[in-house]
Amino acid sequence: MTQSAVQIKRLPHQIKPDPRRTITRFFAANEQSNIGRIERVLTLTETEADAILGGLTREYSKRHPDISDIWLENFERIAPLAPQGADVGKTHRLLIGAYFTMEYAVEAAALFNPSIVPTVSQEELPPGSTRFLMSLRATGEGHLSSIVFRAGVIDADNHIIIEEAAPSIRPLKAVPDAEFDTHMFRETLEDLDALGPFEQAVLEKMGEAFSLSELNQTLEDLRSWAPSAAVFKHTQRNLLTFARSNYRITVPPDILASEIVIFPISEKESRGIEDVRMVKFTDDDGVCTLYGTYTAYNGMTGFPTLLMTRDLNTIESHSMAGRFAKNKGMALFPRKINGNYVMSGRLDGVNRYILESDNPLVWNRGRPSESPKHWWEFSFIGNCGSPVETPHGWLLLTHGVGPMRQYSIGATLLDLEDPARVIGRTAEPLIVPGENERAGYVPNVVYTCGSMLHNESLIIPYAMGDVTTTFASVNTEELIASLKRE
Repeated sequence: MTQSAVQIKRLPHQIKPDPRRTITRFFAANEQSNIGRIERVLTLTETEADAILGGLTREYSKRHPDISDIWLENFERIAPLAPQGADVGKTHRLLIGAYFTMEYAVEAAALFNPSIVPTVSQEELPPGSTRFLMSLRATGEGHLSSIVFRAGVIDADNHIIIEEAAPSIRPLKAVPDAEFDTHMFRETLEDLDALGPFEQAVLEKMGEAFSLSELNQTLEDLRSWAPSAAVFKHTQRNLLTFARSNYRITVPPDILASEIVIFPISEKESRGIEDVRMVKFTDDDGVCTLYGTYTAYNGMTGFPTLLMTRDLNTIESHSMAGRFAKNKGMALFPRKINGNYVMSGRLDGVNRYILESDNPLVWNRGRPSESPKHWWEFSFIGNCGSPVETPHGWLLLTHGVGPMRQYSIGATLLDLEDPARVIGRTAEPLIVPGENERAGYVPNVVYTCGSMLHNESLIIPYAMGDVTTTFASVNTEELIASLKRE
């Protein structure tokens, strides 16, 4: 395959999946099987149970320092199935919890589709260095995807120093009973065509904000006012499902980036969190927010979703709505343009669009920007993450899919004030799968979800064969000059 004449420097770093990094998950079967499992554990004497538990604790606390809390939590989930009147002591509660716990290797199959951003804090660094945060899609058993992170520094000479991955990892948990903004909740339901008269009646009873428990209570209070039992159940399912799809998670203090896992939490992402595209967004007042667009997948449908955090202590996940919040691969621009949030998206599955909105969660305006033009992108094109701003225009990496479903990475230069207008685009791809990059979980794929400007270079982390992540760099001025010539 012909490649762009612009010089791409492939870097030696590789981030490979590590099956030793595991989290714990609840492990249950049907009710009858669960009851039998509990009853068999209860046949053990206190001495026997204590001996087994001691061995388990020594083995599994190495990877999960809070393993006893996890076992007790899982016991509480199935405690109602224990024999009535049974005196279940702490040792047996812990051991039963262990029988309902399993390890899951989040990145056993693949660690790919990276996105990279400068961190909000750049303090105490040598001149010319940049501290970065990188998200990756981790895939384990059953092709279930979650988000993991790496951190590091790029020095003045473009050397990348990646912090060593922590030996233990832990999934972040949703904050119970988080509050919801009533106006935003109503507006989003309306855009989803899910705001019926009874939904309206329920929301009118709320204040400016409400919690999940308040929503549950209001639904019960209005049960008798529903036009029918069927309408009540439909409204209850709509409101509660949507509420649970928007959550807040807390990051424990003093935790390393590589210890964090965002594992599927809500129903809409029950089969995976796919391809986070991070961006460091600067608002009009200079305040920076880290946003991450991703696809939440429930096994049938992909839902465009937005992560957001300002202080890295709390991360919020919100569903995006609107006529143009469709398909995969939406990527937010790093600042407003002409007073609007701007997104690059591919709502028809083939062409790239520019979307505009005054609300980062609701997208009802869009216009075409790019269609497949060159032979290596005839199947479809899309963005490779959020663009970076240069004096010459918005520099956006793109992916194109050509013959043999081969993915390649190209670039486009967009007008700063009218980002739907293309100034130039690569006639040949910048990065194509090399001989040692073709084999993998998905063959013949190179793919990135976001790059970062550093000094005079564009740093591009990218996945090879949807298995392993590596890096490349390109001189920004040389790339922009080539795009202006196209």
